[in-house]
Amino acid sequence: MLARRHLLAAAATLAVTPCLAQAGRPLRAIVPFPPGGGVDAFARAFTPALAAALGQPVVIENIGGAASRLGTSTAIRAPADGQTLLITNDTLVAIEAVPPPGATPLLPGLAPVLLGAAAPQVLVTHPRSGIADAAAYATRLRGGRAVNVGVPGLNSSQHFASELLGIAIGGRPEHIAYRGGGPLIADLLGGQLDAGIVTLGAAIEQIRDGRLVGLGVTGPARNAAAPGLPSFAEAVAPGFAAETWIGVLAPVGTPAPVIAALHAASATALREATVQSRLAALGFDTPGLGPEPFGAVLHETAARFAAVARAVGLRPEAA
Repeated sequence: MLARRHLLAAAATLAVTPCLAQAGRPLRAIVPFPPGGGVDAFARAFTPALAAALGQPVVIENIGGAASRLGTSTAIRAPADGQTLLITNDTLVAIEAVPPPGATPLLPGLAPVLLGAAAPQVLVTHPRSGIADAAAYATRLRGGRAVNVGVPGLNSSQHFASELLGIAIGGRPEHIAYRGGGPLIADLLGGQLDAGIVTLGAAIEQIRDGRLVGLGVTGPARNAAAPGLPSFAEAVAPGFAAETWIGVLAPVGTPAPVIAALHAASATALREATVQSRLAALGFDTPGLGPEPFGAVLHETAARFAAVARAVGLRPEAA
């Protein structure tokens, strides 16, 4: 779990440094998932305020595929001039724990700017699935009955959370990989999956309107945005917790003063009242950590996911 001291830390108060705009060029904000997932929801709440803080247009580019590796690689290859950002979640670190054969490591190519949000994952199903609640899900897993669970990419952070939940419950589902949370939810709404696991913000509206059924959240307690959903720790797996984070990064080599300016603008955007309201409604906390503490979180998360990969026997060939 993301260390509580980091989740509770307040963003430093920083003055926004002079505008980074380059001759009217829009800043690229690469989201390495298709539209409709939790990272995309965060980005669409956050980037209008970031554009205002920078005095520069910000354009979201959704580049999904390979459990976020395609979009992340695109960001890494971009010029290190402050005009490209990557907005991603802890899948960035999860896929590093089980890299495909011959894959180039991603983390050395990125510089942390802001850890913007933290949230639980949610396990969801459709009303016709026959899985009414967390207890029914646990019963099916423990009984050895086949349960297919969609994840936004094999070896994504959601996949790791589902594996950990299976260990805590005492069973293991079959995981079905998708290019992101949006396509996963579309198939779930169509009844093509038993269940799916996504960031709470990706499914909260469908849960509220009854199109999907939330079985539980992976945080240590209920989330204020969805108080009717139990935590799995409360319902079936005492002590279980597996939260996710969303952060902003830049290509490595971006000059330190530019990183500082991007962090200042990002922190200002995150504190904007409409952003805070929208993210809270989606179930996000907003720690707002700067480059150095965010870097520490990256290392902590890497160690945790590597331990999970060893515990469940995930292999590079599955990535």
